[in-house]
Amino acid sequence: MDKNAKAVQEMQEGNIEEAAKLLNEAIEENPDDDTAFINFGNLLAAVNEEERAAVFYEKAIELNSEAGTAYYGLGNLYYNQDKFQDAILVYQKAVQAGLEQADVYYMLGMSFFQAGETLRSLAPLSRACELNPADAEARFQYGLALAQTEQVELAFNEFEAVLELEPEHADAMFNLGVSWAYRDDAEKALELFGKALDVQPEHALAANGQKQMLKILGRE
Repeated sequence: MDKNAKAVQEMQEGNIEEAAKLLNEAIEENPDDDTAFINFGNLLAAVNEEERAAVFYEKAIELNSEAGTAYYGLGNLYYNQDKFQDAILVYQKAVQAGLEQADVYYMLGMSFFQAGETLRSLAPLSRACELNPADAEARFQYGLALAQTEQVELAFNEFEAVLELEPEHADAMFNLGVSWAYRDDAEKALELFGKALDVQPEHALAANGQKQMLKILGRE
């Protein structure tokens, strides 16, 4: 096992100092190896040394302009700092470099979503769901984006899919309830708001939805 692989294993086992030592050695032995710089960036990001992590990711990109995982790591740093436009640019570069993974599309979609560009979030979020259909959170966020762009029927399908994957997902229950309300089925909406409150009693939106449906049904 080379030092990069050994360092990754040490990181996974929580042995941060040993991982750092191995990566330092890997960089000293081969200063043109972008992989060691990426791994060191990942290690620093994991211990919240974000400014130092960015330096390592940027060095990896300098060594290899097609280092998709370096762009992805840098994008995560920008996203965590609410620099969503910067995150969008580097996530797009990760995709262009061939990083065809669900996580990068999910984060690209979420960056558009957080930047208020909901329509532009749809394609990457959809692609994230295609690449990993079992990712309940990606499907939920895709459903939210569909709902916010008034594609209520498509959103309905996504929220149902989330509940198949995670039956206790209170936010999906609430949003599915909203979808039923849009269909003028107050009984079904009321049922789902109630289920959301069973799972998460402090769910304020579900509580308000329940109150509204009871009023519509004349059961206040």
